Amino acid sequence: MCGICGVAWTDPALAPGESTLASMISRLEHRGPDDSGVYRDDHAALGFRRLSIVDLPGGHQPLSNEDGTIWTVFNGEIYNFPALRRRLEAKGHTLRSTGDTEVLVHLYEDEGPGLFSLLRGMFALAIWDAPRRRLVLGRDRLGQKPLVYRRDAGRIAFASELKSLLALPENELPRRLDPLSLDRYLTYGYVPHPSTILEGVHKLPPAHHAVWQDGKLTLTRYWNPDWSAEVDRPPAEDIEALRSTLDDAVREQMVADVPLGAFLSGGIDSTIIVGLMQKASNRPVQTFSIGFGDPAFDETRYAELAARTIGTEHHTFVVEPKAWETLPALAQQFDEPFADSSALPTWLVARETRKHVTVALTGDAGDELFAGYDRYRAVALAAWLDRLPDGTRNLLGGPIARALPTSVKAKTRLRQIRRLLEGIGQSPRARYLRWVTMFDEPGRTSLYSDDFLGNLADAASRQPDEADPASVIDRAFDAAPKRDPVTQATIVDLLTYLPGDLLVKVDLATMAQGLEARAPFLDHRVVELALAMPIGRKLRLRGGRAKVVLKTAFADLLPQEIVNRPKMGFGVPLDRWFRGELKDELRAVLLDPRALGRGLFRPEAVETLIDDHIQSRRDNAYRLWALLMLEFWFRNHVDH
Repeated sequence: MCGICGVAWTDPALAPGESTLASMISRLEHRGPDDSGVYRDDHAALGFRRLSIVDLPGGHQPLSNEDGTIWTVFNGEIYNFPALRRRLEAKGHTLRSTGDTEVLVHLYEDEGPGLFSLLRGMFALAIWDAPRRRLVLGRDRLGQKPLVYRRDAGRIAFASELKSLLALPENELPRRLDPLSLDRYLTYGYVPHPSTILEGVHKLPPAHHAVWQDGKLTLTRYWNPDWSAEVDRPPAEDIEALRSTLDDAVREQMVADVPLGAFLSGGIDSTIIVGLMQKASNRPVQTFSIGFGDPAFDETRYAELAARTIGTEHHTFVVEPKAWETLPALAQQFDEPFADSSALPTWLVARETRKHVTVALTGDAGDELFAGYDRYRAVALAAWLDRLPDGTRNLLGGPIARALPTSVKAKTRLRQIRRLLEGIGQSPRARYLRWVTMFDEPGRTSLYSDDFLGNLADAASRQPDEADPASVIDRAFDAAPKRDPVTQATIVDLLTYLPGDLLVKVDLATMAQGLEARAPFLDHRVVELALAMPIGRKLRLRGGRAKVVLKTAFADLLPQEIVNRPKMGFGVPLDRWFRGELKDELRAVLLDPRALGRGLFRPEAVETLIDDHIQSRRDNAYRLWALLMLEFWFRNHVDH
């Protein structure tokens, strides 16, 4: 795991200075504390920071082919590199190292930009083809590894993280807020690709490669499965295929020349991954979990049960996070405003885990692939309600929904029922957007100042197709128009929420500690297998029970108490914090003249959000967290 950056240019006057390139590289040191490297010629410069995982003595980058004409910098892991290496050697290539990086330059010699479809792993990489003066950028299929870029006339700059690009002088990379991106951030809690929070800076989307040559940039999607396709076969065949494919993915991802372990929450997904790891290991796997004082957010007893059953060497860290002590470092690490509060416990467990191992496997994406979130059950129930007579639906969505008392607690069944009934009568897309939205459109409009509303309207007029944040969800729904509502929702999350939120959180929180996180469920073979299962065979969702096929295929690894436990999110008790120990800090930051002076929000609207929450009139915890992280982003990355 590493950090990469670089610049390519057509005009020598556009070349970055040595100090600028050095600053770009140094800002990625946390991603790669073990080594650094630079390549430079008359038209390109590549920078690299290394976290040594495999081929410890031979993995220095930038790395080239034999004659020094093709160079690469690479962040990630290619799990099928041994097979690719044998393929290359059979074609006469000579490889000098034993790791995965050198495979890339030789594959490029044979395949050009077509190499990406041959890779199985997580990666963000750049290849500089010096004879052609061509820069090729690529990102893995699901978006595990980040890559951002800034393109100007005659130049392109790229990096693993935005903070590296911010080493460019301000006249070369203006720190201008993108109004449409801010609007999307407050909608979803993150900035969806391909935008970033800054105008003119973009994320390379997952499953894409980009070719920059002669000042022109071309983006191509290299992995585009037919999400509408289903494979209808006996359930026993699906179960056998899932077991063997996931087991193979886990074994591939256990390859490392450094200590390796796993996050273990005690949920279905992480327990399965750890169980497969233990079967493949000749010693107890090291596992790690974190607990909190609030029982509604503490999973440690389930993690410890899973560890005892599987036989791991388990480490539990129980903390009552002093959030205000951790927030500055956390916010500094996130280059964009980021409102997923589970970044805090992820940061903490990564910090403790790194004291013991350098690589940790995770259960990420099990929920998206196998319908694990509560909202998927709500989607299924809403689809059933949609078939009721109009009068019945109008009664449920109107008087009955309004009659239910409003709960100000973050996790209650009553709150879930009311949200479900309030969505009756809306289209499935509009309803799903409502369920995943942090600030709805009226909430955002009432929050924004008149000046910002004007800026937002101007930006929308220049980009009318991007004006509505709902377009993010709409495009994802369009990827599988023929599938059932539950499968559509899982695919929407796989294409939006997973790369925009969850994988960003895990990458930045772990890399801040010099820890590499790997996710076997994100092996694209597992993804394709899971989403091809017809919902009608009830392998993912059956009668309100999620992950049926996982529980069946891996029954030997799962204690019954874990199989039957309710879903618990990996979060923190924000609602309680903001009504208690953090309410003064919350006010001090959000109502500070510096924050209000930015001119984005109406001061009285911000104060109402705070007061309504503290006085328990409404649960605004996640909205307030979003505003808090936005303000910290300004202070860390924009203010001078």
